[in-house]
Amino acid sequence: MAACVSDTSRTLSCRDGHAASQLKLISIIVIFITSVVGISSPVLLSRYFQGKPAYDKTTLLIKCFAAGVILSTSLVHVLPDAFSALSDCRVSSQHPWKDYPFSGLVTMVGALTALLVDLTATSHMESQPGGGHSGGHHGQYEVVPIGAKEELGGKSCCSSKLAMDVESVAGGAESNSGGVSGETLVRLKQRLVSQVLEIGIIFHSVIIGVTLGMSQNQCTIRPLVAALAFHQIFEGMGLGGCIAQAGFKLGTTAYMCFMFAVTTPMGIVLGMILFSVTGYDDRNPKALILEGLLGSLSSGVLIYMALVDLIALDFFHNKMMSSDSWLRKISFIALVLGSISMSILALWA
Repeated sequence: MAACVSDTSRTLSCRDGHAASQLKLISIIVIFITSVVGISSPVLLSRYFQGKPAYDKTTLLIKCFAAGVILSTSLVHVLPDAFSALSDCRVSSQHPWKDYPFSGLVTMVGALTALLVDLTATSHMESQPGGGHSGGHHGQYEVVPIGAKEELGGKSCCSSKLAMDVESVAGGAESNSGGVSGETLVRLKQRLVSQVLEIGIIFHSVIIGVTLGMSQNQCTIRPLVAALAFHQIFEGMGLGGCIAQAGFKLGTTAYMCFMFAVTTPMGIVLGMILFSVTGYDDRNPKALILEGLLGSLSSGVLIYMALVDLIALDFFHNKMMSSDSWLRKISFIALVLGSISMSILALWA
């Protein structure tokens, strides 16, 4: 407890409720605007440039950059914050939090849950009439280039465009009429990826917002607002890139973009309400436990999505990348730049 008392004495001079409230109101506006800019940019650009010569490669590079952002978000931002919350002396001095590494456990649960959702949805799609027979072999997938019009009707999807093999060894491609087409399975798969990814990011955004809203430390809030503005731009680009390629209708796309844009501001408002009602600030043990558990869960989901549904498929199974060594190198550079850009922000947020 000595460390806790020491920390409190150092931050006492920064605790100003009135100044903190003013900064929070400013942060709501700033974060909302930057969130809109971040998530809408890939969506608008994809609609404008789709079909143009450099669209496919540009989209792939943007998605690799976004994958790096999401991976860094999970490993450099979310997971360390979750460990820190549950390792705080106000929490770690109590049972059962001092007896077991719950952050790692819940992170693993999050990753396994994302895998279970992925497997269940894929199994459900394959079990539909014709769903497992749109290719040469049941359940066999072929990875096609982003925006390959010959195979996907001119539409591209996130996660390297998983598609059923349309070349049937038995010549049974025609037998699929009336069943679920390969393109439909592709579209359903990529929509699932985008939705699960948004769920993980929304968890993270709520935690950020609530923590900021409950804080009464103006010295912490001031630099955090600027850092979160860039944070939301990069994270929005990552999610927006997948939404743009998943082929959602305009209404669904607008809804998903809106939900991302308002989640952190709503979290800030919720944090302010919680503080005014309960008196709990961001140092309260119960708030720290909730932050740690939700952060660990969302981290597991984001790690799975970044490594399995984004990076692995692009770098190991994408035809366009495997046939162009320079594109593969540039894509890796884009991935690294995305990771670095988000990692640098960890210095402030």
